[in-house]
Amino acid sequence: MAKFSGAFDVKESPPWQNCCYCSASSPSSLSAASSSLLSGLRQQQQNQQSLAFKSPADFVRHLRQQHCTVEGGSFVCRYGYNGVCASLPLDGVSDRDYEMHVQRCHVNQQQKESQIKWSVFSAAQNLPAVLNDPSRGKQTTFFTKKWGDAFVDQPSAIGTAPQLPDIKWDHFDFYLKRIGKRYRVHTRICKTALPSGSSQNQQQPAVSDRLPTGAIANLKDIPEVFLKHNLELHRPASFAAVFPGISYDGEQAKQSSRMLQEKLSNYLDIVEVLIAKQVAEKSSAFFHAMTSQDAIMEQMQEAVQHVARLRSRLKQIDESIVRESLQIISLERTRSNNTLVLERLRLMATVHQTQPMIQLLLSTQDYVAALDLIGTTQEILSQELNGLHCFRHLPSQLSEMERLIDKMLTTDFERYSTADLNRPLSSEGQSERVLEEEKLVCIISGLLRKRSLDFVDTYKEEAITTIRAIVKQMVIEVLASGDAEVCLTGAGEEAQSLTLSEWIALLETATVALLKVLQRVRAVHDVMQQTADASAGKITDDVNFMDTEAFLSLEDYQVVQAKLANLLHSVCNYCHERCANLVSNQSLERSTVSADQIASLSEIVDRFSAGCERICGAQSGSLKLALRVQGSRFAQKFHMERKSKLALLLDSERWKQAEVPAEFQQMVENISKGNFQWTKTFDSSVSSPAPQSVLLADGKPYTLVGAALLLVQIVSEYCRCASQLPIIAPQLARNVIDLLRTFNSRSCQLVLGAGALHVAGLKIITSGNLALVSRALQFVLWILPHVRRHFQALEPNGTSSGSGTATFISGYDSVERDFVSHIKELENKVLAIVCDAVSGQLANWDARPPVPSQPFRNISRQFVKLHEAIAPILPDKQIATIYRVVHKNFKDKLREQLLRNNITNNGGPQHGTVVSELTFYMETLRTLKVLPEEELGEETLDDIWLK
Repeated sequence: MAKFSGAFDVKESPPWQNCCYCSASSPSSLSAASSSLLSGLRQQQQNQQSLAFKSPADFVRHLRQQHCTVEGGSFVCRYGYNGVCASLPLDGVSDRDYEMHVQRCHVNQQQKESQIKWSVFSAAQNLPAVLNDPSRGKQTTFFTKKWGDAFVDQPSAIGTAPQLPDIKWDHFDFYLKRIGKRYRVHTRICKTALPSGSSQNQQQPAVSDRLPTGAIANLKDIPEVFLKHNLELHRPASFAAVFPGISYDGEQAKQSSRMLQEKLSNYLDIVEVLIAKQVAEKSSAFFHAMTSQDAIMEQMQEAVQHVARLRSRLKQIDESIVRESLQIISLERTRSNNTLVLERLRLMATVHQTQPMIQLLLSTQDYVAALDLIGTTQEILSQELNGLHCFRHLPSQLSEMERLIDKMLTTDFERYSTADLNRPLSSEGQSERVLEEEKLVCIISGLLRKRSLDFVDTYKEEAITTIRAIVKQMVIEVLASGDAEVCLTGAGEEAQSLTLSEWIALLETATVALLKVLQRVRAVHDVMQQTADASAGKITDDVNFMDTEAFLSLEDYQVVQAKLANLLHSVCNYCHERCANLVSNQSLERSTVSADQIASLSEIVDRFSAGCERICGAQSGSLKLALRVQGSRFAQKFHMERKSKLALLLDSERWKQAEVPAEFQQMVENISKGNFQWTKTFDSSVSSPAPQSVLLADGKPYTLVGAALLLVQIVSEYCRCASQLPIIAPQLARNVIDLLRTFNSRSCQLVLGAGALHVAGLKIITSGNLALVSRALQFVLWILPHVRRHFQALEPNGTSSGSGTATFISGYDSVERDFVSHIKELENKVLAIVCDAVSGQLANWDARPPVPSQPFRNISRQFVKLHEAIAPILPDKQIATIYRVVHKNFKDKLREQLLRNNITNNGGPQHGTVVSELTFYMETLRTLKVLPEEELGEETLDDIWLK
């Protein structure tokens, strides 16, 4: 809604009839509120309106009484918001000026302002603001033309809030019934207490609080300095506040004195009027107190009599009942004290027997009971027997004895560890048992009771020292059996001067001894674990721990658990490290080692690792890593020897067909079955089968050179070594790839690159040489899948998963691609030789007698020589492919020659000569039987003629 800046031009009441700043309720409205709740709510709205006056004089009187304050004889107008007049805010004026101010500013001026007429310019909101009021919704009259028909007002009813209850008039019945009766009594009392008269007279008190000047006495008009409980006039500040202007001279001093006297007289009048008013208001209470004084005295006399009688009765009760009961309580307390003294004496006697009992327990090695007794005694001395002079030295003696027991436990445990670990090892087949198990349980229990948890680390160090001594002693014994003088290292593991067999025997003996030591450590570990479980309250089945009391806390138990787990792991790792040093110090480069010896070494390592894992429950990789390093050295040496051997054989190879011994044929047959474990099984009493000219693989003949046969044998050795030593199988697989690449690259250099002319002394590289190399590469491609499957089967999981296996497979795929590419190059080389010869002959050919001409005879002779060279070596399918390419090349070159000589199939003499030549050519191909019959028909030569 819009707000307005003026008033409507309607008939209104005069401005002096209402007080705009008073909102007091009249007695009539209060009496009406007791009739009903509805009338009370209506009267509440009326109470918010101003008071009504009959004349301007009443209004002026009201302003003087309610909205005016007198400060030092000056009148301050308070008629306005927050008690501040807009026309005379804070200035004080005289009585006459105040009257003129009220008539001018609050009567006449207010009446003039009320006569302002309202107009459209008085509105506080403009038209666009009213039209764009978001609370009114969409309009349907003028704006639908601009905004569309859908812009309509959608009034929506506002429902009741679910959080608020539904209030009805019935809910106020109980309140009206309860309050109405009290309010009626209150109204009746107010009517009887106040004198009858007008409403204004009823509001004034019986004693007037007006001053002689007519103003109302108010304590706030008096300065605060006069209201202090200690007015110190000797202070300058207080004196100046009480007597302002006393330092003036002349007439001004006299005027200041008169004003000060008037002020003080006014303050005195205010105080007297307020005191009189207060006395008048409390006079009824004073008279009531005086009249009730006699009654109070009578009541006090009765109270004194009652107190006297009560005291006499309490005295009788004290003499007859209370004193005897208190005497019984005192006797009972005396008996309790005597009993307590007796118990203390018995306790002192028991404590006195503590030291002999501790000595007795220590003699039976019951350290836990002795420590418990010391702890209990110290607790009794500190709590129950504290301050006794006879036991003043006993706490220090018990502490000293406790330290002695701690030292005894540590010493006994060290002695036990040394004796247990250094006793002779048991013979083969006997299990290691704990030495004096009961003594060990007592010592460990005492250490746990003292919370000396370092005993596990002590035993671990002793075990490591024992293992070091055992290994060193074994090396000394082995070296002492020889003649060489060797200076041992600090660890006693200098064994490089030993032979390979002695070195393997030393390693086997050391692993057996260390396994027995580990079994002994595991037995002691189990006893420690059971003792810790029983001390922590864990359930155990051992009869030795059935009656053990739980004294180990959960935190200490967890620490012991961690230390025991670390004990086994540390000792096993140290054993592996010592054996790994034995393995690593042996240099295989200076000795000839076989795969069987490496297999024996691997078997020893696997057996020791399995035993350690069975004892400790965890694996250690140091010894296996050392074995893998030695295996890698062996594999590297194995590979370099065979690679050098293959290189020397290739350099001396004459690239001629070699005979195939019977054992090679048997080896290939076993390889085709997936078995590389081949050994020569021919009986010496029976003559060996004669060598064959070709090698049969899956029924296919392979004509090979000696280097190819040796390559098959070397690859078979790699596979057998990998089966015997799976630990180096991945490295051997990579070595096989390297060996095959060496064979492929070196054969390519020697044959295609003509390196054999300088190395092996060949005069020329013939088609037969190229065919033999191609056939050898084809045989390697045949054996390659068998080798791949063999190495894949040696993987740990038998699968081809893992990055190493993926690299290994990709290596074999790369080798296979290289071999196929090399075979294709060899085939292209043969084709290039033949095609160059054919091109040279056809370049000198002309269609003239005699027929067949010499070039065609040379071409036929070249075909026959090629067939004689490759037919015994290459398969028929490959030979047919070569001759098919040669035949196609012949037709292309002949077509070019016919085009050059301008010879066409016109039936002329030259055409007849060409036909005769071609007949001779085709007869040669039919004689060689290198192509199918359907490719040797006369119609196959029709494409040499230009259409």
